[in-house]
Amino acid sequence: MKLKSLAGLGVLAAIGLASCQSESKKTSSTDSLKSDSSAVVTLVADSFKKEIDGKQTALYTLKNKNNAEAIFTNYGGRLVSLLVPNKDGKLVDVVVGFKSVSDYEKSTEPYFGATIGRYGNRIAKGKFTLEGKTYSLFTNNGQNTLHGGKKGYQYVVWDATQPNASTLVLHYLSKDGDENFPGNLDVKVTYTLTDDNELKMDYEAKTDKTTVVNLTNHAFFNLNGDGSGTILNHEVQIYADGYTPVDSTLIPTGKIEKVAGTPFDFTKATTIGARINDKNEQLTFGKGYDHNYVLNKTKAMGMFHAATVKGDKSGVVMDIYTQEPGLQFYSGNFMQSKNTFKSGAKDDFRTAIAMETQHFPDSPNQPAFPSTVLKPGQLYKTSSIYKFTK
Repeated sequence: MKLKSLAGLGVLAAIGLASCQSESKKTSSTDSLKSDSSAVVTLVADSFKKEIDGKQTALYTLKNKNNAEAIFTNYGGRLVSLLVPNKDGKLVDVVVGFKSVSDYEKSTEPYFGATIGRYGNRIAKGKFTLEGKTYSLFTNNGQNTLHGGKKGYQYVVWDATQPNASTLVLHYLSKDGDENFPGNLDVKVTYTLTDDNELKMDYEAKTDKTTVVNLTNHAFFNLNGDGSGTILNHEVQIYADGYTPVDSTLIPTGKIEKVAGTPFDFTKATTIGARINDKNEQLTFGKGYDHNYVLNKTKAMGMFHAATVKGDKSGVVMDIYTQEPGLQFYSGNFMQSKNTFKSGAKDDFRTAIAMETQHFPDSPNQPAFPSTVLKPGQLYKTSSIYKFTK
């Protein structure tokens, strides 16, 4: 997270909900590619049209010159589908998701593809203190608060505009007291699909009262394709020598420990399944990998190189770059076959992973961690890139 003075900057304008895609029935261009990959399906725009909390939801498709597509809905600011070429040059949908807004509403897993806030990851016991005042949040993850509380940003309808074919701008005003967080937080997230097959995520926020902010996107990836089965054979390399171990409720202990000699060592490319079942207290607590990595700040793309992931069947390689200090690696340990993806497959155990760029969990209660405090007159500004090659 970068904090910059707002002096000389205009106030972020509220962005009206785009209607260009909600006026007529449209389908993704994936229809013509359906025969190329069993993971590629047609998304029908009408299935994403619904009024929720008095606001209209819709489907938005970003395209680049390579025929790659990133498809979003403004319900929860969700990435529904991401089509990139595999080793054979055929498009594969590397993000799991659903066929309709209603499917997202009723899902037992609330975070598929969502833009997360006001605070991504966990806050211990739903409490933190700012400027001498203690705030109590809704505890939705055992005794802790996860991803913003009971109604995090995954459940709101964002105002959306598409300034061009490759860009989507989302806006949300999170009001003072929203989920008991202080301050009116004005949030803008810009998603861009570049001609280099990069999905760029630019986050901005400002507040009128001191608050805490940790924004991210919770895409669930399977680089072999939506519904293609286990992710245990994906190769992962994380550019981090340390991680933040957790207690039994998945709250960081405050320590930063070396990954060397542990199942958490992904400094060299290793399959997810290679050590996931090792006898290890941290793996037991997380039911697998569900931990924050402390990035080495390896410079690349003008950012920190966070991770490289490769699909064993597709050959798709995903490189993650970020300005954030941490990366949450989640190996799909709580997927329970209760929901049906757009491919028709169930969300079976460990059939998708999340790689969330972030500040560290529970930072408001951990003074040694990088601060997530945002004050009036400051601008929260951070970017992450997910780049796909083969």
